[in-house]
Amino acid sequence: MSKKRIAASILVIILTIVANVLIIGYKYNGTDSTARLQISVNSDEGNDMEVFFLNEGQKMPDAFNAQQSALGTYNTPGQTIMLEYEIPVDAAYIRLDLGTLPSETIITAVDLSYGSKTWSIPISSLADIVMTRDIDEWKVEDAGLVVTTQTDDPYIVWNTANWGVAEYVTNHQRVTNGIVKGILCFFLDLIVLVLLRHAKKLVSLPLEIWQNRKLIIQLAKNDFKTKYAGSYLGIVWAFIQPIVTVLVYWFVFDKGLKAGSVNTKAGITVPFVLWLVAGLVPWFFFSDALTGGTNALTEYSYLVKKVVFKISILPIVKVLSALFVHVFFIVFTLCLYAGYQYFPTLYTLQILYYTFCTFVLVLGLSYMTCAIVGFFKDLTQVINILLQIGVWMTPIMWNIDTMELSPVLITIFKLNPMYYVVAGYRDALINHVWFWEKAPMTLYFWIVTILILGVGMTIFKRLKVHFADVL
Repeated sequence: MSKKRIAASILVIILTIVANVLIIGYKYNGTDSTARLQISVNSDEGNDMEVFFLNEGQKMPDAFNAQQSALGTYNTPGQTIMLEYEIPVDAAYIRLDLGTLPSETIITAVDLSYGSKTWSIPISSLADIVMTRDIDEWKVEDAGLVVTTQTDDPYIVWNTANWGVAEYVTNHQRVTNGIVKGILCFFLDLIVLVLLRHAKKLVSLPLEIWQNRKLIIQLAKNDFKTKYAGSYLGIVWAFIQPIVTVLVYWFVFDKGLKAGSVNTKAGITVPFVLWLVAGLVPWFFFSDALTGGTNALTEYSYLVKKVVFKISILPIVKVLSALFVHVFFIVFTLCLYAGYQYFPTLYTLQILYYTFCTFVLVLGLSYMTCAIVGFFKDLTQVINILLQIGVWMTPIMWNIDTMELSPVLITIFKLNPMYYVVAGYRDALINHVWFWEKAPMTLYFWIVTILILGVGMTIFKRLKVHFADVL
């Protein structure tokens, strides 16, 4: 083994150890976790009953604000109904506003749900009220906690410390994070071991790409120009179809289904068309690049049969060709946002990072699919169907953050690597969140992407000798 290879191996091992330490030491911020608060009430008056919450460190009563609240409406006087609210699972204080009309309200039950576990709060704990305003009296009866109010803005405040929820959530998150960190470290170390064991084979393909970079760029330009050669509008067709698709989706959802605006997880309200375009633009690139990359060897079959031609560069030629169109749509997106008074910021630069993420992901998939399609022609149709499903499963047209979905289903959606990219574009353009603030998702994406790239290159090299026979 050469000295350079030994030095490179030692450096990789050191970096892997550092990465493991960073993963284990990473502290998950669980403040975004939400719980479902269910309050069963019976009152002699209809009222809007609003719940406010404070996180640890916020002080009463001044810290209560509308941004940290959820509204429920009681409109069936004399009947017991259940009001549901979404609150942070680590809320330290909960304030229940009982409306503006004088009333006698009976709180018959309070349940707090997190994941699959539900706590039924004892009435005795509900009677332990730490702060009130405009309350005549409260007392515990067989029916529940009876609260008699005056006018104006009456409320009661509970301290959730004795409810036992925070301790469970802390332990649950600690165990969950430990399992996730262990899995991430395992796969990271496994990838590094494979890289070290097969370094020579895995590096040969990237070296071929680097050595032929000028040829790749030239072929990509020619591919882009000749794709629409012979038509009157030429390369303009490359831009017309995606724009028409955006307009159709915008018309259906915004005008037909009255989507209007979208509330993001960061609490930002943005016009639907901006939120939609931020998801569709990276998907167009992924879809176009994967379709072209899959058919790379078929389209250039005359080059595959040439002995001296490096056919390993063909998939990246198709991906680069799709990248030219993507650059145009990035500019189109920025102009559209500017038209709505959403101007570029420092966060917008992350689009370059997420474009690179998509490039590496689709390149790995292209090496895999273009190698297999010669032996299994139906793969092209399978990919087309998967892309049609994928645009809904990413998800792009609907907001996963505002829908009541089970945590398991949300996790399944987030396992899709393109979810990370689409959410990243929206973070860069709308939410203004850096990619390193989502360290677990970033690490997961790169582990999966590197695995796909490694498997794709391995399959390509193994089947390479048979390409001339099957194409």
